[in-house]
Amino acid sequence: MQGGRERGLPALDWFRLAAAVLVVCIHTSPLESFAPVGDFWLTRVLGRVAVPFFLMVSGYFLARGGWKGTGRFWRRTAELYLAAVVLYLPVNVYNGALPPLEWVKALFTDGTLYHLWYFPAVLLGVPIVRGLLRLGMLPALGLAGLLYLVGLGGDSYYGLVSQVPALAAVYDGVFLVWEQTRNGLFYAPLFLLLGAAGLRWSALTSGLGFAAALAGMSVEGLWLHAMDYQRWDSMYLLLPVCMVFLFSLLLTLNRGEARAARRVSMVMYVIHPWWIVLLRPAARLTGLEELLLDNSLVHFLAVLALTVLSAWAVYLLRPLRPDPTARAWREVDLDALAHNAQVLQAAAGRRCRLMAVVKADAYGHGAVPVARTLRRRGMKAFAVACVSEGIALRKAGIFSPILVLGWTAPEQAELLRRWRLIQTVADGDHGRALSRQGVPLKVHLAVDTGMHRLGIPVEDTEELEAMFRLPHLHVTGMFTHLCVSDSMEREAEAYTQGQMEAFYAAADRLRQAGLDPGALHAQASYGIWNLPAQPCQWARPGIALYGVYSDLAPVHRRLDLRPVLSLRARVASVRTLHAGEGAGYGLAFTARRETRLAALSIGYADGLPRDLPARGGQVLLRGVRCPMVGRVCMDQLLVDVTGVEGVSPGEPATLIGGDGEDFLPAEEVAVQCGTITNELLSRLSSRLPVVRKGRGI
Repeated sequence: MQGGRERGLPALDWFRLAAAVLVVCIHTSPLESFAPVGDFWLTRVLGRVAVPFFLMVSGYFLARGGWKGTGRFWRRTAELYLAAVVLYLPVNVYNGALPPLEWVKALFTDGTLYHLWYFPAVLLGVPIVRGLLRLGMLPALGLAGLLYLVGLGGDSYYGLVSQVPALAAVYDGVFLVWEQTRNGLFYAPLFLLLGAAGLRWSALTSGLGFAAALAGMSVEGLWLHAMDYQRWDSMYLLLPVCMVFLFSLLLTLNRGEARAARRVSMVMYVIHPWWIVLLRPAARLTGLEELLLDNSLVHFLAVLALTVLSAWAVYLLRPLRPDPTARAWREVDLDALAHNAQVLQAAAGRRCRLMAVVKADAYGHGAVPVARTLRRRGMKAFAVACVSEGIALRKAGIFSPILVLGWTAPEQAELLRRWRLIQTVADGDHGRALSRQGVPLKVHLAVDTGMHRLGIPVEDTEELEAMFRLPHLHVTGMFTHLCVSDSMEREAEAYTQGQMEAFYAAADRLRQAGLDPGALHAQASYGIWNLPAQPCQWARPGIALYGVYSDLAPVHRRLDLRPVLSLRARVASVRTLHAGEGAGYGLAFTARRETRLAALSIGYADGLPRDLPARGGQVLLRGVRCPMVGRVCMDQLLVDVTGVEGVSPGEPATLIGGDGEDFLPAEEVAVQCGTITNELLSRLSSRLPVVRKGRGI
């Protein structure tokens, strides 16, 4: 029984092609030359299931994703619509330029060509549906149904409704906004919601229901046509009923997906009117007007064939991008990141804001997606290590204040100004060299309170004051680095306390001299974990934002943080070794028993230490811990999978993160590597794609 279900077809995607063919039918009338009534039924009754299906399948998948992908769907639909508008500009020019106001109306309500009305309809329908769903699904369906009934009066039933002068006047007002009531408010919301509802019955019930509803809609459509009641013929009373059963049937039959059918169908929808236009001059030039234009069936077949061929060509010539999860990848949980930011902000105190440290590609997590997520969560400032990192964020649309924590060559002052980056003054000489460039810059003063790396010595008040008098430099902040705040030893805690007292004393001396030290910041991740909230304007969490500690050492405040990054790789090959056989470079591994080895597609070029197997490195496969063996190669490593039945190429293995009920924490892996998580994660290679999970909202 299960095997029979697996052999089912991707019905939803295949029906997209059928719907696209029906749309071509609507615009070419295949049977008009032979059976006008049959052509009416084909194009004005059966064909009317096409667009509602497209709307329902959109609503279905948006709802399955919890409506989290609404913004992305809306943006992509808008982009496709604008591309189609540009594509048909020559046709619009040929047909005669519209007045500016009519052009705006066409763009936002009716579509700039007869088939493009779908795009503004769905772009309007989706936000309406999101608003209606605040009331719950049933009330939303009820209100959308009422809108549909109102639209019905301006469409197939207009001949009846318009006999009432007051109602005719109302619809005349509606037609000032939408040329047809199917074009927006009254049509799209109902079908989007019916798709979102995802009603499903058995194939038999669905099939019989669809057949009965289609028969009823056929009678309805033919009667309205005979009575000449229709202003247009896109909306029928029984169309929603028909679509509910049809969609249920397709959902029941649906197994898997056919991406080619999905993409080809959309291109068919967009491009087919061009072939209708081009076929006319082609027929005249070849003398085949009677065959290609007058014969409606041949005309339809020619347009359909050209449309399918061109759509397939577009599909074949589409840009191909590597699957980011085909080899090895970093999986970044943006929801966990957003959660961590909230927890850290609460720990820092109400008066202290977070300055997110996103240097080293956000500790290997991807600086751009991380910064964008944190900005949406209200993060007001970011810190990087160098100018190039700051510029990359600016180019990605991050317009918040960005502090360069490291030394920058004074000759790059113009870059700092152009990209509006705040520069750290590494010492007095650095500040004077920056000033001599004659470029106005915002700067933060680094103060050396005992780390002896960068910074003006905390006791050198004269040098600190001199920085405020330098031309072209505007001091907006002052900070220090706490070098042993990660330790809970008594001596380390005393040293950290001394650093903080010296830092605050330096700020007080500047204020007494009439100078404003600006925003103060000293706490990094361990400063937040091991110190109480400080009277500073900023805190600079780095590794803490990513939900991990540098190592397994204890901290005073262990916050509810969630690991953001997982590291995964595919199984490339599986083979059996007999006892005594060796594997890998130098045959560093020798099988003591019959052993199943899996080669994973990740190596030291991806950031793993070559000797990690000898240090106890493990991976998770199907939730089972499997030891690494031999030596890590540049692009592969070997894993003993004897204890896991049936491991096969293509399966994902987890090197950091969770799989099943087990979890490999980054801290544990870092200790095995003889380092800290900061280094381990920052060393992950740029050839490991970042795959985002969640939306960080």
